[in-house]
Amino acid sequence: MEQVTIERLGHQGDGIAAGPIFVPGTLPGELVEGEISGGVMDAPRILTPSEMRVSPPCRHAKSCGGCQLQHARPDFVATWKQDVVRHALAAHGIEAAFREIATSPEQTRRRAGFSAKRTKKGAQVGFHRKRSDVIVEVPDCRVIDPKLAAALPLVEALAVLGASRKAELSVMVTTSHGGLDVVAKGGKEADAQMQQQLSDLARQHECARIAWGEDVVLTRRPPMQKMGRAEVSPPPGAFLQATPQGEAALLADVLEHIDGASHVVDLFAGCGTFALPIAERARVHAVEGDRAMTQALDHGWRHAQGLRHVTTEARDLFRNPLLPAELARFDAAVIDPPRAGAEAQVAQLCEAKIPRIAFVSCNPVTFAREAAALLRAGYQLDGLRVVDQFRWSTHIELVAGFKRQ
Repeated sequence: MEQVTIERLGHQGDGIAAGPIFVPGTLPGELVEGEISGGVMDAPRILTPSEMRVSPPCRHAKSCGGCQLQHARPDFVATWKQDVVRHALAAHGIEAAFREIATSPEQTRRRAGFSAKRTKKGAQVGFHRKRSDVIVEVPDCRVIDPKLAAALPLVEALAVLGASRKAELSVMVTTSHGGLDVVAKGGKEADAQMQQQLSDLARQHECARIAWGEDVVLTRRPPMQKMGRAEVSPPPGAFLQATPQGEAALLADVLEHIDGASHVVDLFAGCGTFALPIAERARVHAVEGDRAMTQALDHGWRHAQGLRHVTTEARDLFRNPLLPAELARFDAAVIDPPRAGAEAQVAQLCEAKIPRIAFVSCNPVTFAREAAALLRAGYQLDGLRVVDQFRWSTHIELVAGFKRQ
């Protein structure tokens, strides 16, 4: 048994002592004791707890791998997440003023990816144990919308019906205005009889739509998502912001950063999270790599009232970014890339010199890299806000504005 003092938290939420030694479930300043193997103390005993330590609000916290920071006070988590962004920017010599963090309330996550395995007696359903492929049942999850928690019997029934005993079934469940939107992957091939059984399950559990693998088995009602004045039916598994509150916080800042623009380009537009509300005040050209998502966006725009003109383009912005000549007609840009960032597209934005850019990111490291490029091109960073949609996790999102000096 060895004793160590935790110096800081790593990006995965583990405490780090000198060595480095990684100690999950600990906080800076704590003296802990335990066995160390391979630079990890897996089962620490807390000898001197931090004043920032609290009892986890969820009874599954010790076993479930979904949350990493339930043992920390909310104000500590908020400061830590902002500091992660601050340190990422500092690595590029950037200082920024932070707006107040926007943290989503408990039980507001509108999408959950459940894991399921068929057993002799039925099925195991839930999330993975920390650092393991073992499934932990989570009937009282404090993160997800209660409608998702109520869907656990449906996920179990899907596993009993279509999972193999050897492979894990992944079931993504999303709340929508039409009911639950379900996508199951990793199961056995669905023959005609199984498709009928899946349809019966969808009706029994009031699903709006159910997809098995790449095939939509049944759409009882369109799984609509509200985006400003428009309603959109996203393709199965399409990206959505994690919580309605987090989406609202991101959108409010995006609209502020491009206020006054008359023609906006929305890059990595998805199904229209930003493009459609922006269209209430400006013309929009929405660009997204997934054609099914641009079609859903276009359909939502055409059936909405009071929106200005919206055009869509299915285009791979990693391999084929919009060039300065194509960007010249816009007076503002919104960009919301995936975790890998958008280095190629940002390089073109720098050359195009669009007056205002609203930048949404889910990765502080790639955001800092691209912020540095924009600053070198003559932009000024303004109004950076961390948006915590993934409460108690280490995931960080942010929104910021850039203006030409």
